[in-house]
Amino acid sequence: DVQLQASGGGVVQTGGSLRLSCAASGFNLDDYDIAWFRQAPEKDRQEVACISTRGVVTYPTNSVVGRFTASSDNAKNTIYLQMNSLKSEDTAVYYCAADPAGYCSSFGYPDYWGQGTLVTVSS
Repeated sequence: DVQLQASGGGVVQTGGSLRLSCAASGFNLDDYDIAWFRQAPEKDRQEVACISTRGVVTYPTNSVVGRFTASSDNAKNTIYLQMNSLKSEDTAVYYCAADPAGYCSSFGYPDYWGQGTLVTVSS
């Protein structure tokens, strides 16, 4: 079974940093694109980063460009989201999700989701 488990959330002050991790199991990262999403209370889900199987990373949400960096360690089957210069509007539950290769350049949502990890940015 495809399983994803996100961790690393917490409370951080404005301007601070956090690194989220997503442990993947039941599949090979070489075959799946991985995306990071977030959802704030009463707001729509946003895709903040996508890593393709070719290692290309895209950031569909403009507000995170230059502050967030997504990466993967295929040997550890783990994906990361480094978040710097955090702002109050980054407060949300963050999810990692997976879909077979090609997802990052397509529309729609991934098929496989992990549970979320809460990030709270306080002023």
